[in-house]
Amino acid sequence: MTLLTPLQRMDYAFSTLCLCHRFNIQVARFSRAVSHTGDGHLYVIFALMIWGADVEQGADVVKTGLQAFALEVPVYLLLKYSLKRRRPEALPSFVTPSDKYSLPSGHTTAAFVMASLITAFYPDTSWFIWPWAVAIGFSRVLLGVHYITDVIAGALLGIFCFQLVSF
Repeated sequence: MTLLTPLQRMDYAFSTLCLCHRFNIQVARFSRAVSHTGDGHLYVIFALMIWGADVEQGADVVKTGLQAFALEVPVYLLLKYSLKRRRPEALPSFVTPSDKYSLPSGHTTAAFVMASLITAFYPDTSWFIWPWAVAIGFSRVLLGVHYITDVIAGALLGIFCFQLVSF
């Protein structure tokens, strides 16, 4: 028995609770829409809008965001392909993932970079942005492509990467 076995059992139990119920198709439809907001296209739209609309700090927001993602992407890829944790396989999956590894969740990592970035420059948005980032993470579990610990690791990685470039 390895040290990770209890954690893996907890992950599997949580995913089973989230995926093996009679409303899973309806939940998956909603989760797919939420997850889609974290695919990256809205990040580009946000950057273009902020750069054009906020003459005082728009360029700083975009620059900081680019720096955060320039750090986040290689660290995320290094972790994902070093750890090689398999995605949930014996449970329902409602989307086809782009690869076979799950730790950390890339959607969650990016969403938490964005939430950190946006609230650092526009603190009044925190009431909306942080729940959105959390919803992105949970949507990945509810779609059957990540375990909850993948999401937690992604959230921590996203916040950490932003913090490193913002000091």
